[in-house]
Amino acid sequence: MKNVSALDLTQEMLAVAEKFIKGNGNHNVEFVKGDAEKLPFSNETFDIVTCRIAPHHFPHVHLFISEVFRVLKKEGQFLLDDNVVPEDDGFDQFYNKIEKWRDYSHFRAWKKSEWIRMLELTGFEIEEWHRYEKTFNYDSWCNQMKLPNEEKEKLTLYFLDASEKIKHKFRVKIESNQVTSFSGEAIVLKALKK
Repeated sequence: MKNVSALDLTQEMLAVAEKFIKGNGNHNVEFVKGDAEKLPFSNETFDIVTCRIAPHHFPHVHLFISEVFRVLKKEGQFLLDDNVVPEDDGFDQFYNKIEKWRDYSHFRAWKKSEWIRMLELTGFEIEEWHRYEKTFNYDSWCNQMKLPNEEKEKLTLYFLDASEKIKHKFRVKIESNQVTSFSGEAIVLKALKK
């Protein structure tokens, strides 16, 4: 890559990224503070746009997709890696509820079909995509967001009271009446601007 632009909404995240990237000997990166739903770049600027584990925080993901399309050159690639939810509405609601409970900045994990539809309606062609499973250690998952103990206990009860169908789908592991782990899913995809 000749030139790379790294974008985040917060200066703190950009500072962490800059330290990491420059610490690895890379000096071809520009660090830009900006909103993914209103990218501060000109039309048809980039050959590739990537976004990793972030769109589930975007309140207007369709604006983000439109912006990615706008800033990509023709034949440009959009590479996405993000959490998704199963197609079943009950599973969708369960996963989004637990994520929002744990992290107030979570907006929505989308279904795989919703991602494909949104991208194609914007003008992208999906070249390839892959679904993969993610296993979460429950304590680490909660502690990562500094979830207060009282809320963690309530969330644990919510897991314990879930239907057997939900527990099976999300591979919820329980030991001594405590949740130890569960699984979610994510996709990696490549879409082309045609």
